Amino acid sequence: MSTTAVETLPVNKEFSRLATDEQIERTVKALQANNFIVHVAQNGKDAKRIFFETLPEGANVHSGVSKTLDTLGITEVIERSGKYDAMRPKLWSMDRKTQGDEMRRLGVSPDYMVGSVHALTEDGHALAASFSGSQLGPYVSGAGKLILVVGAQKIVKDVNEGLRRIQEYSYPLEDARAQQAYNIHSAINKVVILNAEMFPGRTTIILVKDELGF
Repeated sequence: MSTTAVETLPVNKEFSRLATDEQIERTVKALQANNFIVHVAQNGKDAKRIFFETLPEGANVHSGVSKTLDTLGITEVIERSGKYDAMRPKLWSMDRKTQGDEMRRLGVSPDYMVGSVHALTEDGHALAASFSGSQLGPYVSGAGKLILVVGAQKIVKDVNEGLRRIQEYSYPLEDARAQQAYNIHSAINKVVILNAEMFPGRTTIILVKDELGF
């Protein structure tokens, strides 16, 4: 870890407040109307249980960097339990200079992609931002199935407010994390909006009544 001083950006704390039960109910109904499977978890432990009930043992699974999954201990189970065909350790063991094309192909089309998003809207959409964009292709269509775990503080009114949340809350926190972890600044290079799911049963959202991730 770098000892370089971290440059911090202002964080809009209004986007850290947990949604009310009424907001959660509206969001769940709207997401379901857009063909997302939605489970509401009472806490992190409940979310972890639902997650591993959804992800079958032996599955080929990939994940981007996710504070939410790390906090719940999901990443550790996927990558260290031996119960799953985890893609990320494989990719990290490869040489990007000589195996870049193979890495790209492996990372873009896992059977299962898992992660989180930066905002869920009360009218049923999900927003995710990325520095590299590596997880967004599988989110949109590359992965066979997608499982997202999302803290209830990420619920916003609409897409415009979701974009504000990314800019004013998620990005400053991720930028500080990137400086500590990699000694580089982050950036909002790519943003995807999941308006609806074309294939019913493909995308599962586990909405947690707890503050998780950015």
